[in-house]
Amino acid sequence: MERKNLFTSESVSEGHPDKVCDQIADAILDECLKQDPNSRVACEVFVTTNYGLIGGEITSKANVNYEKVARDVIREIGYDSEELGFNADTCKIDVKIKKQSPDIAMGVDANKPEEIGAGDQGIMFGYATDENEGYMPLPIVIAHKLVRVATLMRKNDEFVGARPDMKSQVTIDYSNLKKPRVTTVLMSIQHNPDIDIDKFIKFVKNNIIHPVVESFGLNSDFEILINPTGKFVIGGPAGDTGVTGRKIIVDTYGGAGHHGGGAFSGKDPTKVDRSASYMARYIAKNLVAAGAMDKCEIQLGYAIGRNEPVSVHVDTFGTSKLSDDRIVEIICQVFDLRPGMIIKNFSLTKPTFEYHKLSNYGHLGRPDLNLPWEKLDKVEDIKKLIK
Repeated sequence: MERKNLFTSESVSEGHPDKVCDQIADAILDECLKQDPNSRVACEVFVTTNYGLIGGEITSKANVNYEKVARDVIREIGYDSEELGFNADTCKIDVKIKKQSPDIAMGVDANKPEEIGAGDQGIMFGYATDENEGYMPLPIVIAHKLVRVATLMRKNDEFVGARPDMKSQVTIDYSNLKKPRVTTVLMSIQHNPDIDIDKFIKFVKNNIIHPVVESFGLNSDFEILINPTGKFVIGGPAGDTGVTGRKIIVDTYGGAGHHGGGAFSGKDPTKVDRSASYMARYIAKNLVAAGAMDKCEIQLGYAIGRNEPVSVHVDTFGTSKLSDDRIVEIICQVFDLRPGMIIKNFSLTKPTFEYHKLSNYGHLGRPDLNLPWEKLDKVEDIKKLIK
């Protein structure tokens, strides 16, 4: 029997306990930057049954009511009753915020953007593939859309009985690279205890799963699994603790590309975990769109306080006629990799988007948001160099 080439990615909704934390941390970042673009933020959040803890290091001229920000986020998600075990109006919230270490600030603060050093050491990855118009891996894109559509329907009162906590998982068969197929779609959706489970499952199949998969022009003869354990009543922070930065693979490429290990949410853009990861995605996407290769992964390495990367690495998975050395030369010629210039060129301290909107459904390949690192404005420059 011929072995299939299967790959699986998962996503989670905004009601997942870890994502509750990511949203609170990024909403705090948004408020700090709104009042003071030079804010230094490293915010961590922990949640459990009717309790939240906000900690980390923040140095800012902003006057932010951290507790209010957290309660507003929790309420917007839909945790607004005692029955859910996590209530925006009654949960206890502790705030343990201190200032950023002056040792870090010494290497990061500078008068000119080109002089700003990296906020920490680390490795960051960016990835792009030509398998769809968004240059993202199919499994994670479909998984994101499933929970995004389900959540929107819940909030619009179209999805009766659904609660905020949801997960999706999509398996794609890449045996024929020119014609990938969906083999399995799994959704676990928190629900009220008194629902008609058969109606609930039928609604998910007919109104969420099949329409979403069909929107990608893919096959409809795949296995569907919905709440495989039979029920999912207790969820969110009442069902499991949540912590900032525990869904980093959901935030990026669903496992199709590497991840340096650093989380994004709750960090201001001087932290290269965030800004350099966006930059690496920008580079990879523009290279693939320019026809330099079919698939590309970029790794950037930084040292704290240094304003140039210590390394630039490329992997084209055998899909480029150019040598890796030549591609690195092109990258260094076309893209400014200094942290301060990444911040400036992407307007990361005065963003046109809101960071907390990125904390759900991926930071990359977002068709619903106008993100600077998703622009294809370097394609023509690259094409001139690969002729």
